[in-house]
Parts: sequence; C-alpha cells; structure tokens
Amino acid sequence: MNPAQPKLLTGDRPTGRLHLGHFFGSLQSRVHLQDQHHSFILIADVQALTDNFHHPEKVSQNVLEVLKDNLAVGLSPEKCTFVLQSQVPEIAELTVFFSNLVTVSRLQQNPTVRHEIRQKQALFGESVTYGFLGYPISQAADITVFQAEVVPVGEDQLPIIEQTRELVRTFNRHYGEVLKEPRALLSSHSRIKGLDGQQKMGKSLGNAIFLADSSADTEKKVMQAVTDPHKIRKNDPGRPDICTVYTYHALFQPDHLQTVYQECNSGTRGCVMCKRELAACINAALQPIREHRSQLDEQESTLIEMLLDHTEVARSTSRETLKATRKGMHLLLPRGPGSI
Repeated sequence: MNPAQPKLLTGDRPTGRLHLGHFFGSLQSRVHLQDQHHSFILIADVQALTDNFHHPEKVSQNVLEVLKDNLAVGLSPEKCTFVLQSQVPEIAELTVFFSNLVTVSRLQQNPTVRHEIRQKQALFGESVTYGFLGYPISQAADITVFQAEVVPVGEDQLPIIEQTRELVRTFNRHYGEVLKEPRALLSSHSRIKGLDGQQKMGKSLGNAIFLADSSADTEKKVMQAVTDPHKIRKNDPGRPDICTVYTYHALFQPDHLQTVYQECNSGTRGCVMCKRELAACINAALQPIREHRSQLDEQESTLIEMLLDHTEVARSTSRETLKATRKGMHLLLPRGPGSI
C-alpha cells in the first residue's frame, strides 16, 4: 500500500453474511477504489453489539464470514488493511472524547438514527440504549482515528458523515488542527430492493440473496420473489416498473433490459420464465465469488492471523492520532522532574 494515497475507510457490521445489497451498494466500489486509495476495511464488531448485546456470539461468529465475503469479491490483503474494531482501543478512547462535543438532542435529530430507532422498536421499545443512540459518535471515531479522507456511503448514511464533519470541526476549533475532515463518496447504486418488495434488502429480513448462497438456494429465493400483483395469468400484461424481479434484471443483464420490459409489458413473458432466467443470471455472476469463498473456508486459521496482523498495522496510525489528540487536549505530560 502506498502511504501517499488518500486514506479511505469503509466496513461492515458482522451480524450475518453479506448479500446482494452489500455487493451492489459497496463491495463492487471497494474493489475498484482499492487501487487508488489506502483502504481501511473495518469489521465493526463493537458497533454490532449496539443492537445485538444479548447475543454477542452472533457477532463473533460472523467476523470471519464478513471477512471472507470481502475477500471473495476481490478485495486484496496486499492493497487493503482489514481492521477488527474491538482490537483498536484508540477508537473507544476517541469516542469518549467526542461524546463531550455533541448534545443528546443533536443525536436524536440525526435522520439516520431516527429511522433506525423506528426499525428497532421491537428491540428497544421506549428504552433506546446510550450505545445505540450514540453510534454516530463511534462511527466518527472509526473514521477519524485512521485519518480517513474518503468514506464511501449510501445516501441514507450521509447524515452520519455530516455529523462526523461537525465533530471534527468542533474538535479542531477547540484543540487545534489535529483531525482530518472526511468527505462522503456517494454510492452509484441506491438501496437494492428485497425479494419481498421492501425498499431495503436486509440480513435479518428474510428477503436477501447472500453471496454465499448455493445455486439451488438462490433459484428457490428468486422463484418466491414478489412481482406485479395484477399479473395473474401468464399472458396478462405486466408492469415492469413496479416488479421486483425486473429491478434485478436491471442489475444483472442491463443490455437485455429493453427486451425484458417489452415482453413483460405486452404479456408475452411469463413470471416463471422471467424468474428462471434471472436466477440463471445471478448464479452465473456469483459463481466465481462462491468458488473463491469455498477456498477461503479452508483457510480460517490463516485468515484470523491475517486479520490480527492487519489490525496491529492499522494501530500504528490510530496510536499516532491519539497521541496528537491527547496533546491537543493537554492530556500528555512530559516525563522528567515534577511530572506525574
């Protein structure tokens, strides 16, 4: 990795294997960006505990699964630094410092946080934890502890990056120009619909195709996908614009999309044939990823060593950041006579 390249930070919460939403939303761009950036890929196991605090084993069991998914799609350990969040104590320390620079009301006003609290209503009820409400502070620490200049995000995460920028400006105003203000790099893809037609494919929503799914599982899931409810018989004209299956055709065979649209709209394309065609396209696209991942399944002890080694390399950056941070906050005392 070239230290002169701009630093980039992105990552995943290890709450399950990664799916097509991750692939189109971030993984593809990570593979492209790794050649132009010094990329830190964070496996955010501490943040995953904010809504999995009763099931920490779920988080630990998925650390390697997320790592394998990232490697299987083409991220290179020679080009990227993979970081296990819980093994970087500087992140926790910087989170504490940042927590003094933001108000509770500002966190409650964050659109991303408000949306996710509504989603987690069944988990939290009226008792949202401090950890969940404050996870944007932790994310700000993730980004700034490695002095990341670029953060690839989806549109729904833009408020998190703006809050990070606010925290950096506040910190630097009080304590000197210590931290870099990151910029968001917006994903070229919007959210990928779930197979059930929901606006977001989710690990726990039962509407996802995972990168590690078998060909048979993928076909089974596609055959259950939601289509136009008004298209009851095979020859009924369909409305591709509202069909979930059509949105996937746009992703996997854009050159054939006009034909799919016209045949569906005219009633000459049946849903069963359309789904089978889509399943074949998805399986063909995922086959190289599955083959690579199956090789990685045999190398778990090596992957653990690699992850820990990478994390220790990343700490050389996080230690320097905290040293400068403490100095700016007058928390460093010189050694010598009269010092503590």
